[in-house]
Amino acid sequence: MSTGVRRRMGVQERRQQLIGVALELFSRRSPDDVSIDEIASAAGISRPLVYHYFPGKLSLYEAALKRAAEDLASRFAEPQEGPPGARLLRVMRRYFDFVDEHGPGFSALMRGGPAVSVGGAHSMAHASATNALVDSVRQAAYDQILSHLNVTDPPARLELVVRSWISLAESTALIWLDGRRIPRAELEVQLVHDFAALAAVSAAYDEEMAAVLRTMVEDEPADGPFGDLVGRLIALAP
Repeated sequence: MSTGVRRRMGVQERRQQLIGVALELFSRRSPDDVSIDEIASAAGISRPLVYHYFPGKLSLYEAALKRAAEDLASRFAEPQEGPPGARLLRVMRRYFDFVDEHGPGFSALMRGGPAVSVGGAHSMAHASATNALVDSVRQAAYDQILSHLNVTDPPARLELVVRSWISLAESTALIWLDGRRIPRAELEVQLVHDFAALAAVSAAYDEEMAAVLRTMVEDEPADGPFGDLVGRLIALAP
């Protein structure tokens, strides 16, 4: 039988709980619209106790952003099994799962966080910390893609293709959130096609990229994402 006595949490356990509660609230609404009182109420503690664990909303928000960035970066981890097109499509589905579930938080992370009223130096430090988190997500995505391409020392054009595509995926997700006018599943496939198309255009100018492209498609089935792209392009020809 329950005694009704609330279990006391340790410092780290309580901090992690508050970060989780804040992230959940920030995922549903703009962080600017979430108050410390709401966070305290959702966590089942008093407002002063929130300040016991975090000096203010900004520090709690930064901790929530850090967890969100780690979660987002983990979406790019994918077993090296099966054709590359199918792997990338699975990554895009997990990526858009995150975007779908954490819309306002994703937007805030990618756009540098909310406009919190703090001193100039503190504001600059916050912007720098947020930029570092976003860069860590981009680097995780970049490293994962190179790993799946079995490339350790990427040529300049490959680095350009991969980093350009990562930026494209970010901007596509942000635009999609503003109205969701295109079916999500279509965008996931389109981004996989975009990666193949960028690589193909670059391969036309560079033999190293041509070798990378051949490796990408050599085990690709006709009904896979890359094969689907080829079929769609051929269908456009007169």
